Amino acid sequence: MSVQVVAAKMAEVELKDVPTGKDLPAESPVTPTSEGKNLPRNDPHEAGSAAAASPTAEPSAKAGEGGTGLLTPNPAKMPQASSMKRSDPQQNGGEAFVNRDGTVAEAPRMKKIQFADQKQEFNKRPSKIGRRSLSRSISQSSTDSYSSAASYTDSSDDETSPRDKQQKNSKGNGDFCIKNIKQADFGRREIEIAEQEMPALMALRKRAQGEKPLAGAKIVGCTHITAQTAVLMETLSALGAQCRWAACNIYSTQNEVAAALAEGGFSVFAWKGESEDDFWWCIDRCVNVEGWQPNMILDDGGDLTHWIYKKYPSMFKKIKGIVEESVTGVHRLYQLSKAGKLCVPAMNVNDSVTKQKFDNLYCCRESILDGLKRTTDVMFGGKQVVVCGYGEVGKGCCAALKAMGSIVYVTEIDPICALQACMDGFRLVKLTEVIRQVDIVITCTGNKNVVVRENLDRMKNGCIVCNMGHSNTEIDVASLRTPELTWERVRSQVDHVIWPDGKRIVLLAEGRLLNLSCSTVPTFVLSITATTQALALIELYNAPEGRYKQDVYLLPKKMDEYVASLHLPTFDAHLTELSDEQAKYLGLNKNGPFKPNYYRY
Repeated sequence: MSVQVVAAKMAEVELKDVPTGKDLPAESPVTPTSEGKNLPRNDPHEAGSAAAASPTAEPSAKAGEGGTGLLTPNPAKMPQASSMKRSDPQQNGGEAFVNRDGTVAEAPRMKKIQFADQKQEFNKRPSKIGRRSLSRSISQSSTDSYSSAASYTDSSDDETSPRDKQQKNSKGNGDFCIKNIKQADFGRREIEIAEQEMPALMALRKRAQGEKPLAGAKIVGCTHITAQTAVLMETLSALGAQCRWAACNIYSTQNEVAAALAEGGFSVFAWKGESEDDFWWCIDRCVNVEGWQPNMILDDGGDLTHWIYKKYPSMFKKIKGIVEESVTGVHRLYQLSKAGKLCVPAMNVNDSVTKQKFDNLYCCRESILDGLKRTTDVMFGGKQVVVCGYGEVGKGCCAALKAMGSIVYVTEIDPICALQACMDGFRLVKLTEVIRQVDIVITCTGNKNVVVRENLDRMKNGCIVCNMGHSNTEIDVASLRTPELTWERVRSQVDHVIWPDGKRIVLLAEGRLLNLSCSTVPTFVLSITATTQALALIELYNAPEGRYKQDVYLLPKKMDEYVASLHLPTFDAHLTELSDEQAKYLGLNKNGPFKPNYYRY
């Protein structure tokens, strides 16, 4: 049977249900199509009003009526193979078919599902001003609702600064400044979830709670205030310490966790989205309090230590030690030591094996992808990425991006790290060589002015720029705050910086730490870091006078090994034990330490 015959028979079947089928010629089959397929594809918004907008549009004939008086087509000019179709805007898109002889037949109407606000919101094409306003409103709503972690922020509180509020917890204590104490229940759940992935800290609580090794310790801290930090703070409290805390990053604070800590009796001064003035005000409120003086410092970035040196140098007479966990903060400590201005012992936790080889490497290997995905929804396959710095953080970032199919370039100043990058299969370049072609720029150096205005000017349109180092000095963001450039907030911690010619770059977290500002980090890895911090505090606080001078020290290797051993049961891992003969042969104690201090893991 030929195709034409099959088509004709199908048409006859379809026409049985058409009310006006008797008026249609047999040789002109009509097959109704779904609404909208005959409309131009380039402007779907105007589809519904196209006919109404035309001044020459004529009303469609109703079913069964002839064409006289309404339509007077020229049969000679009508299509011979099929009928002509047009829509009737007055009939909600009902379709009419004009036959060769001029008669008009109405096709069966399809019922449309229309949402209440559909006509108002989507059928009208906004003007340029309207589109801009709509864009701003959507961006603003994204900013209000989007959060790096679970957020329960009450939007009604956003307009009032926490500094202007008088808040108290359920026990009547008001020695804190946070976003909203009512979020405490949500924060408590976040902390309970984190506890399940922090086995070492929980084990430390059980083993040392009876001894109270931190009894009498007054610890002032300045770190990221997250659920993981809350587990550390509550562990320190269980071991006998009193704590006062501020945030080291204006974007990383989880407001609900801060509320849970405040409800639990901790003096916390932090909220997400602080200004620079708020940041220093919170640190000052932690330190400058009547009747309470710290004797231990836990710092992340060195800002707290710097503030005490600048404003309250006399406090160091009673401070027993400083524990610092970031590249930037450690660099500041070594500068103070070299200048002879470091007046208390300091513990460099950042370069301890358990911090550097686990937190810096494995944490960043997972969180770099998380941060970029949440903020930009970027696809990594085939993207060209340049990672500035091939230390442990850079190694983690490069490994993750390479595994996702990205083309990764590396910049490095250290020939040893540079050779490692080459041996790992990465192309070693200068930033200026690839800046015009890369899609993503990531800084991981701990240095300043790694990406300067000249580099930013040469970037391609849509290039994503972010920082995985602690400090916000690696990207010269200040050079972008000029009148000729336009800043457009897209969502929380995502800005478009637009050049006069229309080129734009996507700047994440205003150049601050990407993973903790825009996403979350693996809790288990932070358990390793937090346990290292706790042991460093215990070591410095209980060390006999004279063991540590006014200098910067690494965590004793025996403690590094102890931190690692506390996490092995999670993997059902079983260590091999040395025999007496083997220990004697290696010249080691059977219980460790197992590597000399010069060993590089």
